[in-house]
Amino acid sequence: MVTALPSPLPPPPAVAPRRRRRGLVAVLIAIPLVVVLLIAAAAIWFATNSGRPTPPQAGSVSFDQPLLIPEIAPSRLEGGVRVYELEARQDSTRFVSQGDTPTLGYNGSYLGPTLMAERGERVRVDIANSLAETTTVHWHGMHVPAAMDGGPHSPIAPGTTWHPEWLIDQPAASLWYHPHLHGETREQVDAGLAGMFIVQDEVEAALDLPRDYGIDDIPVIVQDRSFGPDGAFSGGLGMQFDGVLGETILVNGTVAPYFEASTELVRLRLLNGSSARMYDFTFADGREFALIGSDGGLLSEPVTASSVPLSPGERAEIVVALTPGERVVLRSQAPDPALHAGGAAFDVLELRAAASLASSPELPRTLVDLPAPDAADAVTERSFVMSGHEINDREMDLGRADFTATVDTSEIWTVRNENPLPHSFHVHDTQFRVLSVDGADPPARLSGWKDTIALEWNREYRLLVRFEDYADATTPYMYHCHLLWHEDQGMMGQFLVVEPGQEPDLKRPEGDSDDHHDH
Repeated sequence: MVTALPSPLPPPPAVAPRRRRRGLVAVLIAIPLVVVLLIAAAAIWFATNSGRPTPPQAGSVSFDQPLLIPEIAPSRLEGGVRVYELEARQDSTRFVSQGDTPTLGYNGSYLGPTLMAERGERVRVDIANSLAETTTVHWHGMHVPAAMDGGPHSPIAPGTTWHPEWLIDQPAASLWYHPHLHGETREQVDAGLAGMFIVQDEVEAALDLPRDYGIDDIPVIVQDRSFGPDGAFSGGLGMQFDGVLGETILVNGTVAPYFEASTELVRLRLLNGSSARMYDFTFADGREFALIGSDGGLLSEPVTASSVPLSPGERAEIVVALTPGERVVLRSQAPDPALHAGGAAFDVLELRAAASLASSPELPRTLVDLPAPDAADAVTERSFVMSGHEINDREMDLGRADFTATVDTSEIWTVRNENPLPHSFHVHDTQFRVLSVDGADPPARLSGWKDTIALEWNREYRLLVRFEDYADATTPYMYHCHLLWHEDQGMMGQFLVVEPGQEPDLKRPEGDSDDHHDH
């Protein structure tokens, strides 16, 4: 008897090994991708930190130089127009013991005088260029006709004088002026061409705020520089992506400065005048202060704060309380890690309170009427993505208007930095309002008028931008990263503001024939 063998089991389905193979393949693909990402992240960290020049460690500076206070620019009235004179000149300045530093300045060897004007005044600035190179003067934060804005379309050739004239028509604010020559902005600003422009108005004047210039109302222009063995400015890009950073902090052109305060309250008009470095201003003892203003003017009410971050070009007005005989250090703490802008803390300025201080009025609880931004009448929305040295995958072209806006309309702009590296965003002519940051209400420090913001990686800012008063179909305004090396490399665009129905007719600056950015 033969016993039948059982039928063989059916072969296992072929799908399983394929799935296993596919899983193995996926793992094999994922491993090198993860490695690449880790290497990229390490490279970014290395590039942004290992070669980063850093000022002396916090607490190690011996403040031994009195803070220089820029003089107020003299002016005269001509036919109802207030006239100032600026001369861009080459000179030298003694910053360090190694020797004199070749510098540029307005009406002096380094930096420039503080211009002051009242809202409602018509002003003219006669700017003589005594340099051996072309320059421009841009009024950063000023509401001004495009032809007077001082961007790259308004070059001032050596030996010539430019005469911009306009009506001051914006709230009291701490603004500034500096060159804006296409491809050369960083070099000229770093050499010393910069100064403050303070706008005053009746609303601010009626408030009990410190405003005695040089006594309890102090300009604080913060810059970082490096010096060579002969005293000349030195330093280069090194390994960092930001631009040129320095190991020495200057305030109003003073190394290791102290200010002798004689009043209970002191108003500091902080300006990040550096070309690349991010600051986060605080006090060494952690004390709180009142933040009263941002780029475009006063906030609705004083905001109690213990720090205020500023990217290049940003301003803030703070009021700090002092007690007789104390010393307190204004310091920059490590910036927000999302900026990837280094992790160093360092000292900036020492405030030395006199043994007896003049009394100061208590700060008002409210400052100015600042209604919440209303985007209901915005006529369009635009998106701006910062990456590499491009905005929306484009580099700067002086012969191209990237878009056209209509005068007396508002727009919503969404701005995002898709690099894990520091950028900022500055718009000429208009002061905008921040509607939201990643969908949430902006922090109090960003609740007022702004013209410059820092951009952290993948953080989305929605801005309400309005174009008022001025239309010019031929001369553009700029928008750009205010890390000046990025700007010079082409991280900038142009827009025209026209009358309803008017056709744009952009004119390229005389002598410029580039079809694309090539600096």
